[in-house]
Amino acid sequence: MTSEKKPKKRRKRKKNHYFTDVHEQAIIQYNATTDNKIRSDLYVKFIGPAFSELVDKIIYTYKFTNLPNIDVLKDECKIWLATILEKYDPSKGSKAFSYFSVITKNWFIHKVKKTATDNRRTVDCDKVPKKSELHNLSVTNGYEENRLEKEYWEHLWTEINSWEKDLMKPNEKKVYEAVKIILSNSDDIEIFNKKAVYLYIREITGLNTKQVVNNLTKMRQKFTIFKKKWNRGDI
Repeated sequence: MTSEKKPKKRRKRKKNHYFTDVHEQAIIQYNATTDNKIRSDLYVKFIGPAFSELVDKIIYTYKFTNLPNIDVLKDECKIWLATILEKYDPSKGSKAFSYFSVITKNWFIHKVKKTATDNRRTVDCDKVPKKSELHNLSVTNGYEENRLEKEYWEHLWTEINSWEKDLMKPNEKKVYEAVKIILSNSDDIEIFNKKAVYLYIREITGLNTKQVVNNLTKMRQKFTIFKKKWNRGDI
């Protein structure tokens, strides 16, 4: 009888965790002391290297490598993270890795939007791309715009859904639900102007125009705050 050899079990590769609980505790200790020497040691040994790796990972994961002067922006972002270290508050339930990952991503998204705006405003005639280069450029810009649009709507829906926690009067609740219906079916609804929006909401809620306008105003104020945060790159 021939003895069957058991297949060797492959060892699982250990992931390279560059931002661990050790780094989280270093950030907490950094914020808990005013001693500059202790802070400097914590930053040099733990926080700085973790931030450096974090920025690199975010850049390549979300393909921010297309940004001009990416090496300069990379250093600027690391400096920015160092300046806002003290804003991290573990009592709010967010891990340091998640907190600074979101901030880093939003920082670069803001740079993408700023770059796109600058490109629309200024055209260097001496650097007009050839036909093939123009095609590649449009594909790249199209990808960035689609990604930004997708993230914008994801954040907007998160914002809108958070309004449901607020105490609403019956009419305000009706208008709120009507707005969600219209946004969810925006591709199938023909809206030519602001009056059409009011008509749709009136049909859904059964409220008159004045009631619709009054309750929309409250939501518009919340949306304005959201839009300002988005434009600043805070979201």
